[in-house]
Amino acid sequence: MKRYLDHNATCPPVRAAVEAMVRASAEAYGNPSSLHWAGRAARRVVDDARDALARYVDCESGSVVFTSGGTESNNIAIHSVLAACRPGRIVTTAIEHPAILKPLQQFVDAAGSGWELIVVRPQANGRVSDAALLQVMTEDTRLVCMMMANNETGAVQPVATVAAHCRRIGVPVLVDAVQALGKQSISFRQLDVDFMSLSGHKIGGPKGVGALIVRRGVRVSELSPGGGQERARRSGTENVPGIAGFAAALGVVDFAAIAQVRDDFEVYLRSRIADAEVISADVERTPNTSLVILPGMDGETMLMQLDLAGFAVASGSACSSGKREPSHVLLAMGVAETRARSSIRVSFGPANTAEDGRALVEALVVARNRLKGMAGLAV
Repeated sequence: MKRYLDHNATCPPVRAAVEAMVRASAEAYGNPSSLHWAGRAARRVVDDARDALARYVDCESGSVVFTSGGTESNNIAIHSVLAACRPGRIVTTAIEHPAILKPLQQFVDAAGSGWELIVVRPQANGRVSDAALLQVMTEDTRLVCMMMANNETGAVQPVATVAAHCRRIGVPVLVDAVQALGKQSISFRQLDVDFMSLSGHKIGGPKGVGALIVRRGVRVSELSPGGGQERARRSGTENVPGIAGFAAALGVVDFAAIAQVRDDFEVYLRSRIADAEVISADVERTPNTSLVILPGMDGETMLMQLDLAGFAVASGSACSSGKREPSHVLLAMGVAETRARSSIRVSFGPANTAEDGRALVEALVVARNRLKGMAGLAV
């Protein structure tokens, strides 16, 4: 029996999204920029999806820019701010996704850039201190980048407090809400930030589609100039089926209902493996996420053992799969490298049950005992 427990990497498409994509492919096949009836049909699909997403995250429809996903959204926002102002300080956190950290570093590394990148480390519980972030703000701070919820630990970050301070002092803010969408309440209007990045496949929509939410009046510069689609903020013919699927997936998965499954898994895990450690267990987390350290075991090896047993989980973040480096998030939290290499991430979804969690724990016990036996250790 196969059990999928890697929903933070991608959530299987929900039926409503698949049906919307098929319908849009068959009936809205025109180019949304075309003025004839076929183009107008496609344009209606895109506009309806834009309205639906705007309602869901509480923003104006005109603030929604459809993109290929969270990575492109982050890059557009970063480029729009940093390429348009004189160099200064950039503030971010050490637990951000590479889609934030890498483009920021590119600006800093450019010859003679003059940029200063301040990376704030989280507390041991995985939550970044808002006081620590505010402390490094200076009059020459040009941009603050911060995620709402971490993709590995699930720890929810103090975005609202930081955003309110930045608004008072006039510093632009980019919020990466890719892992928060559908898992916690989001109001772009109340946060009053400049940019917010989203991705469709994390909530049961299709891959390859996302959105950048832009505050009214904030200038956006295109990464790839072209035909001027999305009000000249993101050129390229719109992915009409993908956009339709993204909108159809909004609110379908009830992640809040998954919290009990996650909590039952962690209780049973501790009862069967006494030295197992659940990361960020004492702070607010997204309801489906559990990052676990199993001391003495290699996470990648455990992952392969679980794969053979029919379980799909992750070691660190999915975007780093295939690499041997330990989780940069755990290292930033002060976790020793050997322990960081002993981590696995379990992220539950709507089809998972308490039985799935218990079965995973039993598979972990079997795999751990097998690996200890192979290493000549006492079981």
